Amino acid sequence: MQSIPCFWMRGGTSKAGCFIESDLPDSITEQNHILCKVYGSDDPTGRQINGIGGGTSTTSKAMIIDKRPEEVNGINYTFCQVDVANNQVERKGNCGNISSAVGPFAIEAGLVDEITEPVTQVRIFNTNTKKTIVSHVPVKNGKVVYNGDYAISGVPGTGARIRLDFVSPDGAVTGKLLPTGNVKDLLDVPGYGKIEISIVDAANPLVFVRAADLGITGREMPAAVDGNPNLLNHMLAIREAAAVLIGLANDMEDAKLNSQAVPKFCFIAAPDDYVSLAGGKIEKRDIDIQARMLSMGKLHPVLAITGGICIGVAAKVPGTLVNEVVGVAADKDELNIGHCSGILSVGAQVKIDGAAFQVFNGTVYRTARVLMKGCVELN
Repeated sequence: MQSIPCFWMRGGTSKAGCFIESDLPDSITEQNHILCKVYGSDDPTGRQINGIGGGTSTTSKAMIIDKRPEEVNGINYTFCQVDVANNQVERKGNCGNISSAVGPFAIEAGLVDEITEPVTQVRIFNTNTKKTIVSHVPVKNGKVVYNGDYAISGVPGTGARIRLDFVSPDGAVTGKLLPTGNVKDLLDVPGYGKIEISIVDAANPLVFVRAADLGITGREMPAAVDGNPNLLNHMLAIREAAAVLIGLANDMEDAKLNSQAVPKFCFIAAPDDYVSLAGGKIEKRDIDIQARMLSMGKLHPVLAITGGICIGVAAKVPGTLVNEVVGVAADKDELNIGHCSGILSVGAQVKIDGAAFQVFNGTVYRTARVLMKGCVELN
């Protein structure tokens, strides 16, 4: 195999190479090898200079899709997180931002049976989490509409609004909304001691920690965290210990090497005024909670969509750290989350019956765009 057909797309605040499954070998090992070669992930500097990867976790992603013949407008979608400096590919979780590009790519690739105007619904089965996402894609004259007036934080300009409904997102990776069975746990982190956490699994599992318990404000930007090795290592150790606690890794080293993408680490704080990465003023009155996430060992410059869904769901579960921070705002139809690049609004429908919780869906809105169509060379 010398070259492979590929689209390069932006989905939300991430970018990915988009592949049709039949264009790749059946072996996952061979697929991963190809992805690492395509992205240039054998570069110890992390620049991915010998491939099409962008040298960051948000620009080193891939999607593999195929038609679901048993379902009208049904698509199988596998998300792949390609490491920027090692020949590794993580397939344990999903990326909500890249999910927003799946529907448009499927239509562009001719894999959608019934195209309706002005919106075509594409039912996406994410093979990583075994969950369904319904994508509402704007179309006109049988073609995907990318231009529009909807803006999202972290992306310059505007585009057509794509609605994503994450159906029954609870237990996406661990099989349980509360992987430990508790709304809060006291986690003993080797080398650091005990800290109170909440672990919630909705769209992706997140480990929530109060910013104050880390000695920070919650307003921090990437440079402040990535440039503070002691703080960053503390956060990563919490994440790794949590991975062991919920059975995603055998020990801390296993979590560090083989479960880098999940669970995600997130520190939270009450609303406050701050300035976003783009220089915009985020006012306390406009948000319900501040949240910052790590992605592949660094602070995410935006907020992952799956993280937003998880926060929206966790806000409606009494007793979680997220619920305690948002307070009465938990009853709102949409929660406004302040992150490094702006504000993300998410919706969640959760039914509470005593100690039992039923999560119907989580909803977010994104934009997407085709950046390139062609082939990638494997020579």
